[in-house]
Amino acid sequence: MKDLLTQERSITLEVEAALNKQIMLENQSCHNYMAMASWCRQNGFDHAYEFFMNQSDEEREHMKKFYRYIDNVGGKASPGKVNPAKEDFDSFRQVFEYMLEQEIAISKSINGLAGLAEKFQDYSTAEFMDWFLAEQREEVYTARRILKLFDIMGHDGIGLYHIEKELANIEYKE
Repeated sequence: MKDLLTQERSITLEVEAALNKQIMLENQSCHNYMAMASWCRQNGFDHAYEFFMNQSDEEREHMKKFYRYIDNVGGKASPGKVNPAKEDFDSFRQVFEYMLEQEIAISKSINGLAGLAEKFQDYSTAEFMDWFLAEQREEVYTARRILKLFDIMGHDGIGLYHIEKELANIEYKE
């Protein structure tokens, strides 16, 4: 059977395929954040531009972690295909709504990966996923917090200015 663990491979093909799907999602997210950053810069939101460029860098780092893990356990990492990133938004708030949608989708995928690892009694992969589970709690919190700031400060004028300035100060604490 192709799916048996061997001296060269310590993950099943199912787990490897799911990890590679996650690489594709992280890659997509990296591209999406760059497009969001560009929209922000074009619309005068320079702090948001830097925020989303940093988010893009984080997603690339996540992708690299998955690559390294798959390679280290004898699998074959693959980036998969990336769809064109969404580049047009109706408002500054909509950019963050899209961020939240994206982070929720990634969280669901991460949760599924953790569950799949448990199903196959792949405790090494399950332990590897722990960092990503915590990371996703932070990412979803950040997006929700920013959207809450729109509710508090408003959707135009000075409210947008303060929301943008506040981006660097949002901090998740356990």
